[in-house]
Amino acid sequence: MANTQYDEFIRIRITELRIAKNISEHKMSVDLDKSGSYIRGITSGAALPSLRELFNIISYFDMTPAEFFAPLDDANTPYRELCEKLRTMNEEELEKVSTFIGWIEKKE
Repeated sequence: MANTQYDEFIRIRITELRIAKNISEHKMSVDLDKSGSYIRGITSGAALPSLRELFNIISYFDMTPAEFFAPLDDANTPYRELCEKLRTMNEEELEKVSTFIGWIEKKE
């Protein structure tokens, strides 16, 4: 399995939240009804949780998925700013943007 920025984000985020709650990897693993080394396997990069288990981990921290992934949503990026502008556009404006993007793609 290829290592991606999302893999690293999940490992780091779980570690940050676990430390903030002052919970050991072993205790968290046992609390999730897993083997004592389950969370260590994730945070070390040896494994990733399944989607179901990721939601269990998020729930363990009393968070929503949006709150868990919020650090990925940096409001200061051009992508984020453009998305916000697109959400406020009407159909005619969106068609113009789509035409412009098509023009840019042809130039490359």
